[in-house]
Amino acid sequence: MMIIGAVAAILVIVGAAMALMGGNHDDDPTHLTVAAHSNIKEPEAGFSPLVGWGCGHQNYNPLVQSCLFKTNSSGEIVPDLATNYSISSDGKKWTVNVRDDVKFSDNSTFDAEDVAFTFNTAKSTESELDLTNIEKIEAKDNKTVEFTLVEPRSTFIYDLRYVGIVPSDSYNNESYGSNPIGTGPYVLDHWDKGQQAIFKINDNYYDKKPFFTQITLLFPEEATWLELAKSGDVDVVPVATSALNQTVDGYQFVEKSAGRAQGISFPYQNDTGETWNGTVKIGNNVTADKAIREALNVGVNRQTMCDEIFSGHATPEFTSVDTRDYANPDAKVQDGDVNKAKQILKDGGWEDKDGDGIVEKDGLKASFDLYYPPDYLDRQSLATVFAEQAKELGIEVKLVGADWDTIYNNMYASAAVMQQTSPDPYKSIYQQYHSKEADGFYMNPGLYNNTASDKLMDDAMHSSDLKAANTLWSQSALVNGGGWGPAGDAPFAWLVNYDYNYFIKNGIDIGKQPDGLGNDILINICDWTRTNSTA
Repeated sequence: MMIIGAVAAILVIVGAAMALMGGNHDDDPTHLTVAAHSNIKEPEAGFSPLVGWGCGHQNYNPLVQSCLFKTNSSGEIVPDLATNYSISSDGKKWTVNVRDDVKFSDNSTFDAEDVAFTFNTAKSTESELDLTNIEKIEAKDNKTVEFTLVEPRSTFIYDLRYVGIVPSDSYNNESYGSNPIGTGPYVLDHWDKGQQAIFKINDNYYDKKPFFTQITLLFPEEATWLELAKSGDVDVVPVATSALNQTVDGYQFVEKSAGRAQGISFPYQNDTGETWNGTVKIGNNVTADKAIREALNVGVNRQTMCDEIFSGHATPEFTSVDTRDYANPDAKVQDGDVNKAKQILKDGGWEDKDGDGIVEKDGLKASFDLYYPPDYLDRQSLATVFAEQAKELGIEVKLVGADWDTIYNNMYASAAVMQQTSPDPYKSIYQQYHSKEADGFYMNPGLYNNTASDKLMDDAMHSSDLKAANTLWSQSALVNGGGWGPAGDAPFAWLVNYDYNYFIKNGIDIGKQPDGLGNDILINICDWTRTNSTA
């Protein structure tokens, strides 16, 4: 009866979504209906890039706004509203020249003052953006804006790439989210909160006009994705983990890599009784032992996880940045070796002396909690399989499903299933592994620290040569026998690189998309077409 009820509930939700679309079918081939992936959440504060839409730790095409730079089909960051940029010899001043032929959707003229206003406002607004390293932003003239940084930051180009520009003359923080003005290819026509947003073409758009004159963006629960595709009334639908072996008539299965690394964070500090804010416990005497972390990295079988959980639509992941230009292949380990893992534990003093299947050391059982968010089926499954494989090594992993607030309150003392997707090495490496004090922020959840690795990361951040910076990022993963890779200090057990998968209706051509950014399926929406005559 419970299963029947759940299916009925899903069908009701799907029916409601279809009703909101204005009927069961839209015959206009230039209209596109997209079910947003869970990484593109409906924005509570509306479609403002200064609060979270299109920016933050999940970067995607904001549709309504343009950015100074964009990513082309080859994966290169190239000018969009900008025309070019230069960096001072000390790396602290970034001068960006902007276009003089662009109008906002309300017919006001775009210029450098709008760029300065956008970044200044974003810096002072409570948002998902970390712009604390910007000292000041000034429009030097209509076509030139100068960014002065507190410290040199080689990764600043990513901030210029992902912050949508808003108009300085009319921006109102209270109302902008529901009535956004931008220079992007679309304008927001209508927003049914909790269900969908409808975007229509921006007649003022300065670049290639999109084929699709209207986009209906739905915000459904993952449980409804498959039924939405089967309805035939949605053109693009994400594929849930549970449906990876499914096919839907009239749809192509499209698989896009995104560098979506999923894995397990380990508390790196010992439990000395220290807390954060007087309540959040810090440290775990089991995971603080390198032998435990190393054995788990060596002993688990990542390919088995890819096959069992993701039906092969994933690849083994070791460092969280295996697919990036700044990856270090030497920082990987050979996994799936249970015997070697057991020997690592034995050499580290961990043995099963009482025959209960769990190794112990100095009376301490190799047992720890692993927190995961139960509303993410992929992470729940990953936690389950990881625990099963850890048991073969003699390590007990106790699973705890919890909301994110609870996970964050326990991450310094317990393992957690984490994910990172950003191509920006400041987010994917520096924030993830550079030493810090406890602050409640989910980056570097195990409070990992390594002085030599920190130095290389600092040097990478301060470099004005991006290629040199990439070399330094790579080196920081494995240095002097340590570093944040699994062949070093192993503060994480990164496990899989899970692709983003979509059902896309036959006849829709999404063009050539950049590799490694599959989380942003609409990244090149202006190149999309429909080759058949009906929707």
